[in-house]
Amino acid sequence: MIPHLDLKQVNKPYSESLQAAASRVLASGWYVLGREVETFERNFADYCGVKHGIGVGNGLDAIHLIFRALDFPAGSEIIIPANTYIATVLPITALSLVPVFAEPDARTYNLAAAQIEPLITEKTRAIVVVHLYGRCCDMTPIQELAAKYNLKIIEDAAQAHGATYQNRKAGNLSDAAAFSFYPTKNLGALGDAGAVLTNDDALAHRVRLLRNYGSEQKYIHQIQGMNSRLDELQAALLGVKLPHLDADNRRRQAIATRYLAEIKHPTLSLPPSDHIHEDVWHLFVVRHPQRDAFMSYLHQKNIGTVIHYPVAPHEQDAYADYRHLELPLTEHLHREVLSLPLNTVLTNVEVDYIIETINNAPN
Repeated sequence: MIPHLDLKQVNKPYSESLQAAASRVLASGWYVLGREVETFERNFADYCGVKHGIGVGNGLDAIHLIFRALDFPAGSEIIIPANTYIATVLPITALSLVPVFAEPDARTYNLAAAQIEPLITEKTRAIVVVHLYGRCCDMTPIQELAAKYNLKIIEDAAQAHGATYQNRKAGNLSDAAAFSFYPTKNLGALGDAGAVLTNDDALAHRVRLLRNYGSEQKYIHQIQGMNSRLDELQAALLGVKLPHLDADNRRRQAIATRYLAEIKHPTLSLPPSDHIHEDVWHLFVVRHPQRDAFMSYLHQKNIGTVIHYPVAPHEQDAYADYRHLELPLTEHLHREVLSLPLNTVLTNVEVDYIIETINNAPN
C-alpha cells in the first residue's frame, strides 16, 4: 500500500537530531516559554521575513488570539472562504463575530477579490485569506480591497509553510498570520503547535500577553488572557526541521510537476500549474465527478487517498444556522475533491505507479 502520508517515515531522516533536541530539553529542566521557544520564534519569523513570531498551542488558537488582539466589537462581520476547514470558523463565532462565507475562485479554490467585494458591508472588519493546499491567494487585489474599505487581513497559513507570493513568503502578506504545526503540515511538530506572525508591534505585544494568562510578569495580569503556549519540546523539534523546509518543499514541487505533466486522465481535473515553484503543495487535490468510485479504484490498486474536506463548514451540525446559505460551488467542490499522495518520502517508483494507475483508470 502506498499510504497518503506516513509520518513515521517523514520524520525518520531527522530521528537522531529530534532525539538529541528532546534530550536537550529534558536536561534543561525548563519546559515552558524558555530559550527553545524564543529561538524558534525568532528563526521562523526571520524565515518568513516578519518582525514578530509568537509561539502558541495550535493553529486554531493562533487565529483566536489574533482576533482577541484585534478586539472587534461583537457582531462584526469577517469574510472567509466557504470551502475552508472548520478551524478557520470556530474562533470567529467563539468571539461573537459573524462569519460571512464567500465562494472560492473556481480555478484555484482560493478566496479572490472578486468574490469578496460584493460581501463587504458597513459591519465588515476583516478578511481571512486561507492559502489552501499550500498555494497563496492572489493577494495584491485583496490588499487593495482592504485598503479601500479599511479592513484588516488575516492569513490562515496553516497549509502554506514556505509558500511565496511575488517573492514574499506566506505569513508576510497581511496584518497578522496564523500557522499550524500539526504533524501533517509541511513543517510539522510531533504534537500540537502553532504560531502568530505579524509586523505590528502592538498586536504582537497583545498576543504575547493573551497567550500567557494576560501576563508578562508572573502573577501580574494586565488583561484577561488564556493559556496557549508553544512548549519547549515542540519548539526544539520544530527547530530541527525548519532548516530542511525549503528542501522538503522542493521535493513536493518536483512530484507535483510530474503529476501535472504526466497525469492525462480525461475526467480528472488537476490543480493549476501556473505557480508550481511558489506553491508548496501541502496537498495535491484533484476533482472527479464520480469521486467515491475513483477513490475506491485507487484503494483497490493500493494507493491511499484522503478527502480534504468532505463537508463544508456551513453544512456541519455545529453551524446548522448557516445551512440555508446557497454556496453551490463550495458544495460541488466538497463532493468531488480527492487528495493524492504527495509527500517528501514518496519515491520516484511510487510516483510512476500512481501516474500509470490513474491514467489507466476507467472514465
